[in-house]
Amino acid sequence: MTLRKHHIAEGLMGAQYEAMDEHMQRVARHMTERHPVSRNLAAHHTHETPSRGQRAADAMARFGGSWTFIFIFVLILISWVILNSVILLRSNSAFDPYPYILLNLFLSMLASIQAPIILMSQNRQSEIDRRQAEHDYEVNLKAELEILLLHEKLDGLREQQWQDLIHLQQQQISLLEKLLADKNEK
Repeated sequence: MTLRKHHIAEGLMGAQYEAMDEHMQRVARHMTERHPVSRNLAAHHTHETPSRGQRAADAMARFGGSWTFIFIFVLILISWVILNSVILLRSNSAFDPYPYILLNLFLSMLASIQAPIILMSQNRQSEIDRRQAEHDYEVNLKAELEILLLHEKLDGLREQQWQDLIHLQQQQISLLEKLLADKNEK
C-alpha cells in the first residue's frame, strides 16, 4: 500500500496502519482501493474438502441431535426392558435382569464414543462460525466507515450550499443597496 493510502487509512481508522490488527488493515486496504470487503464464505469452504472422519463426525452429530435418534433410542430402551421382563417372567432367568447392568454398559460405551465425535463436529462448526464472525466484523467496519464518509460529504455539500447562499444574499443586498441609492439620487 502506498504512503498516501496509508495516510487515508489512518485518517479513516484513527490509528497508525502498522498498529491496526489484521482485520482493520484489510478493511483499510479495501477502503482506499475502493474494493468490496464482502465475500461468499460458503464458496471458500467448498475448496476445503472435509476428511472422511470429519464427514462422519458431522453425520453422527446431525443424527445424534435429531428427533429420529431420540425416538429410536427410546424404542430400543423400552424394547430392552420389556424383552428382559418377559423373559424373566417366563423362564425366571433373563439375559440382563433388573437393574439392567448390561444395558448400562452399552449406554456408557455409546456415550463415550458419541461425545468426542460430537465435540469434533462442534469444533469444526465453531471454526466456521469464528471465520463468519470475523468476516461480519470486517463488513460492518467498512460499512460504518463508508457511512462516516458519506456524512462528511453531505456536511461538505451543505457547508458549500450555505456559502453559496450567503454569497447570493450578499449580492442581493448590494443590488438592493444600489437600487436604494439610485432611488435616493432621483
